Amino acid sequence: MGNPKTETIRLAETYAAKGDPDGWFEEFYDRAGGDINRVYWADLEPNPLLLDWVDAHPVPAGRRAVVVGCGLGDDAEALRERGYSVVGFDISPSAIDMCRRRYPGSSVEYVTADLFDHPASWRRGFDLVYECNTIQILTGANRVRALSAIAELVAPGGEVVVSCRSRAIDDHSQTFPIALDRHEIDGFVRAGLTETHFLAYDDHQDPPVPHFFAVYRRLV
Repeated sequence: MGNPKTETIRLAETYAAKGDPDGWFEEFYDRAGGDINRVYWADLEPNPLLLDWVDAHPVPAGRRAVVVGCGLGDDAEALRERGYSVVGFDISPSAIDMCRRRYPGSSVEYVTADLFDHPASWRRGFDLVYECNTIQILTGANRVRALSAIAELVAPGGEVVVSCRSRAIDDHSQTFPIALDRHEIDGFVRAGLTETHFLAYDDHQDPPVPHFFAVYRRLV
């Protein structure tokens, strides 16, 4: 069996060459055949930094949250457990089907949706928007489009929590996934949000991988 990451890069490049840079997501999840262990990048647990942040900033029950590119649903379920009314969406129907099978009876609304063509009612409709590693697996103009689209989900007074791989400002590597530099993640500020928290850190992989964890608020 080949290297999963290498095969994923090849799959993404094939779709990009066909003019469909996002089409590979569904094929990837479809190939998994419902087996969550074949989604090699999934931690199968919520992001601990997200949990720390949400637990330190409790909100009244029923506040709306959305998880962008929800994958296998771990983060969406963690937000539900903390009192949010949660939408988890992914462009891949197979990913959403895996979420529903993994969490039968969950109150999370798992939806197949495109970040660039989501329901109009979602615009500025969420108190908490969680974005984890979506932008870094996109290329070209879609990265800027995605960042702007994510920012537009945030309601007045709401926040977007962003977790992603990071790179130095002078690192122009195009190795998949393409990590964000400080200028790129500052796009949330350029989109009209205010930075309220920013952490640059190295994870516990060997070798360690640098990351950003940041929070941006829409004041009005």
